[in-house]
Amino acid sequence: MKKRSPAPAAGLRTPSWVGWLFVAPALAVYAVFVLRPIVLTFQYSLYRWDGIGPSTWAGLDNYVKVFTDPDLFDSILNAVKLIVFFSAIPVLLGLAIASTIRRIATSRLALVARTVLFLPQVIPLVAAGIAWSWLLSSNGLVNQVFSHLGLGGVTRAWLGDFSTALPAVGVIGAWVLLGLCTILLLAGLSKIDPAVYEAARMDGAGPLREFFSITVPSLRQEIGVCVTVTVIAALASFDIVFIATQGGPGNSTMVPGLEIYYLAFSERQVGMASALAVVLMVLVLACALPVQWLTKDRSS
Repeated sequence: MKKRSPAPAAGLRTPSWVGWLFVAPALAVYAVFVLRPIVLTFQYSLYRWDGIGPSTWAGLDNYVKVFTDPDLFDSILNAVKLIVFFSAIPVLLGLAIASTIRRIATSRLALVARTVLFLPQVIPLVAAGIAWSWLLSSNGLVNQVFSHLGLGGVTRAWLGDFSTALPAVGVIGAWVLLGLCTILLLAGLSKIDPAVYEAARMDGAGPLREFFSITVPSLRQEIGVCVTVTVIAALASFDIVFIATQGGPGNSTMVPGLEIYYLAFSERQVGMASALAVVLMVLVLACALPVQWLTKDRSS
C-alpha cells in the first residue's frame, strides 16, 4: 500500500510576500510605462522647455494659459461637445438596436446586423477617416445623394465648413462606436431571463414598458461601461480628427489630443503640451469615475 503524505501542519501558512512575487512583473511594467510617464508629464508641465535645450521654471503659468488662452480652452470645449456624438448617440441607438436584435435573435437578419454594425471596430481608424473624408467632400457621395433628392441647396464641404466640421467629425465617431456599444449591450441582454419578459407580457406590458422597466435597469452596468469607453474616446480623440480635418477649418475641430501633438512636436512647447495633457487626464477621470460609481452594482 502507498503511504499517504503527511498532512500539512495546522498553523503553516504561505507567507504573504509570495503573492507579490507573482504580480511583481506586471507592477514593474505598469510603473515604468504608465506611472513614470504620468509623473514626468506633470514635472514637465511646471517648466518652459523646448524638448532639447535647458528648461526654465514656470510654476503654474502653463496651467493658467491652458484656461486663459482661447485656442487651448476651445479645444477642450470641442472635446466636450464631441461627447454628445461619441457617447450619447451610440449608447442610445445601441440600446434601441440591441433590443430590436433581441426580438429577432433567431433570424438571419440578426446575424447580418451584428456583423455589419461591428465592422467599424475591425477597420483601422485611419482608413475610416479617409473613407469618410471622401464621402463628406464637396463632390462626395453624401452631396450626390442630396442633389439627386433635390436638396442641392444643403450640399457643402461638410468637413471644410466652420459650422458643420465638428458635427461631421462627431458623426464619424458615432459610426465607429455604435457597433461596440451594440455588441456590449447585446451581451448584457443575453443574461436577462426570458421568463421576465414573458411575465411582463402576461401582465399586459408593451414593448416600450418592457424596454424602460426591464431592459434599461438590467443593463445598468453595461450602459456604464459603454458610457465610460465612449466618453474617454471623445475626450482623447486624435486619429479621426487628424485624418479628417487636422483641426481645421481654422481651429473649429481642434481637440486636446491634437493640440498636444502640435504643441509638443511642431511648436516645441513641451511644458505647455504637458500641462494640457495633465488637464485632459483630470477631465477624463472627472467624467469616468462618477459614471462608474453611478452604475456600480450595489445588489451585493
